Amino acid sequence: MASQLTIVMAQLNLLVGDIPGNTQAILRAARDAVGVHNADVVVYPELSLTAYPAEDLLLRPSLAPRIDKALQQLCDADIDAHLIVGYPLTENGQLFNALSVIHGGRITATYRKQSLPNYQVFDERRYFQAGTAPCIIDIKGLSVALTICEDLWDPLPIRQASQAGVGLLININASPFHADKLEQRQRLLARRGLESGTPIMYVNQIGGQDELVFDGNSMVSDALGNVTVVGPAFAEALVSVDFRIENALAWPVLPDDSRTISPDSLPARPADSDLEQRCYQAMMLGLRDYVQKNHFKSVILGLSGGIDSALTLAIAVDALGAEQVTAIMMPFTYTSDLSVRLAAVQAERLGVSYDVIPITDCYQAFAGALAGQFAGLPMDLTEQNIQARCRGVMLMAISNKKGALVLTTGNKSEIAVGYSTLYGDMAGGFNALKDVSKTLVYRLAGYRNAIAAAKGEADVIPAGVIERAPSAELAPGQQDDDNLPPYDRLDQILALYIEADLGAEAIIANGFDADEVHRVIRLVDINEYKRRQAPIGVRLTERAFGRDRRYPITQGWAAGE
Repeated sequence: MASQLTIVMAQLNLLVGDIPGNTQAILRAARDAVGVHNADVVVYPELSLTAYPAEDLLLRPSLAPRIDKALQQLCDADIDAHLIVGYPLTENGQLFNALSVIHGGRITATYRKQSLPNYQVFDERRYFQAGTAPCIIDIKGLSVALTICEDLWDPLPIRQASQAGVGLLININASPFHADKLEQRQRLLARRGLESGTPIMYVNQIGGQDELVFDGNSMVSDALGNVTVVGPAFAEALVSVDFRIENALAWPVLPDDSRTISPDSLPARPADSDLEQRCYQAMMLGLRDYVQKNHFKSVILGLSGGIDSALTLAIAVDALGAEQVTAIMMPFTYTSDLSVRLAAVQAERLGVSYDVIPITDCYQAFAGALAGQFAGLPMDLTEQNIQARCRGVMLMAISNKKGALVLTTGNKSEIAVGYSTLYGDMAGGFNALKDVSKTLVYRLAGYRNAIAAAKGEADVIPAGVIERAPSAELAPGQQDDDNLPPYDRLDQILALYIEADLGAEAIIANGFDADEVHRVIRLVDINEYKRRQAPIGVRLTERAFGRDRRYPITQGWAAGE
């Protein structure tokens, strides 16, 4: 006769390093899981006691006693369920990325992660030793294998579970977001399920941690590779899944309105509308958590009348609320009346605090002070940069006085080629658009306006902002494509060079002009020094500037293959 097992996936937003706070969050979730869902098992994300990634906090000498205290609290709570909790385990002078099963007031089993990722944003081999043995436990007569994150991508831990004849594999994760990560995970679960004939539960954390965003989307696949349950994206949740135990396998019991995704129908990439929604939600969550977890009172940004600052303002308002957002227009001689008007319209529509602070007097004061140094020299980019730096000084001064975080607004395309000013428009603490190409900026602006239209509201980003030619307005008649290829072409070259890691010759072979390709690559390479000093921002691609792409500033690598 079949029996039933209820497992709750605790998809939590935890704070890195806050072991006492995370412990309390784990206990609250456990009590709710048992009290509301009658859970037999509650599963938490990878390294949930410290949250992920804790980086060099893992090297602190006080780590082990703090973890021991937290584990004892979880044991003493004597929750009437099996708790599967991730944490850094110190053992014989070595550190492991581990999980333990807590039940009946004690630790009943412990697993040490076998596959340690050391690529892209991951550097676990800096901190952890690899485990060597599987962990298989019995829950209500069901044999359950426990694994951690990268173990699912490595065939060995799955093969161990399959050879042991387990009826369910539980995999806990701290898997960061990028635009098509959901599809990658779904295909992986389906493949592993089919290979092993084992249902798989995949539990992921959510939340923003510096430039990383964790999107949740905890999920379950059955023994036939069908993805049967997908938890919410970018939100905390206790996702309860009932399993029917039959013939030593756990089969998800699904409500009538559930949608099963078969292995054959799994998409390779998200639809455009899904991608835009995910990216927008990721930027909102990344910004919100950075502001709130770092205890900023509010945010402030320069609103120029251009599309980048317009999109940043919309994201900030959606993430934090209009009452926590201030926009400042800082016009100069070259600022058009259209820019001033469009900025005012958007600020009014979004209901943010708004002010206009001309920088003319500030600029003239700098120019006067520098007159001796500049005597006999022609005007050039220096004077344009002074304008940008005047604006940076204004915003940072307001930030210091009011405790507001300055948001910069440069997109990935501009940051890639150095189309930005150090200590000017790059001055600030966080950039929601840091990994957003200019062409995606336009798509996201249209996406946000479509949401407003569906509610019968006016465009959040005025049509005039979207339709106008992009310009920094630092010189008369200036437009971005005076100095750069059109963004649709520039972004294709940048994607091939930065995200696909192709060399110049390979990019040219894709049909691009050789001189243009070499010029773009040179701009990317020589502006690494700027990017090292840029604010952090939300990671949306698999090759974002920062943790992902680490190139030397001082180098002599020649463009080519």
